[in-house]
Amino acid sequence: MYARILSATFAALIAAPCGLAASPNPTSDLRHWLVEQMPGGTVKSTDGAIVIEDAAGGTVWFREKLTAPVEISYEVTVVAHGGPHDRVSDVNCFWMAREVTSGVAMPAGRSGKFSDYDSLLTYYVGMGGNNNTTTRFRRYDGTAARPLLPEHNLQERKFLLEPNRAYRIRLVARDGIAEYWRDGERLFTFRDPIPLTAGWFAVRTVNSHLVIRNFVVSRPPVLPARQSRAP
Repeated sequence: MYARILSATFAALIAAPCGLAASPNPTSDLRHWLVEQMPGGTVKSTDGAIVIEDAAGGTVWFREKLTAPVEISYEVTVVAHGGPHDRVSDVNCFWMAREVTSGVAMPAGRSGKFSDYDSLLTYYVGMGGNNNTTTRFRRYDGTAARPLLPEHNLQERKFLLEPNRAYRIRLVARDGIAEYWRDGERLFTFRDPIPLTAGWFAVRTVNSHLVIRNFVVSRPPVLPARQSRAP
């Protein structure tokens, strides 16, 4: 019964127009999510939002497997009101993530410690990482290498985090390309020679306080056919 409920919810999400919230709202019910978190942190659903207060590392997985072409969008705020975990840093995410040895089973069973995720094949962005000094895109290759291209290492202030600001994040996987958008601006695009075409999505942070709202999964709009240029 539970599997049917999740499948129906996901079908509604996929059918929803891009940018419009579907009903029911997955961020209002933690049954749609799997939490992996180090001791000292909490994850709860409050007022239609997922609230993560983390001490030493945590990852919150959406339980449904996603298949490209796919678009994932949500709003995220890093809270800074003087609480014990109100550090402005690490608004991170995985998408199209799967185990290097199998694309069938959901990535699960980790402690929440960051190094536990080195074995994934996944797209990853760490927005405001390293104490809010970097925003980086990586395509994990299933090893601890965590490859990083120079153009995917943003350090200008405009690419970092502001406290208590709601950001609209949009992740795309389509046609062998991964994209990361923030507030309508594309920060990263990556043409993958070995595209990740199916996997799972997760929000991740460490020692920070995040609020996630309005999570939507949809099909990206069809791109117009490329017009050939006259000679």
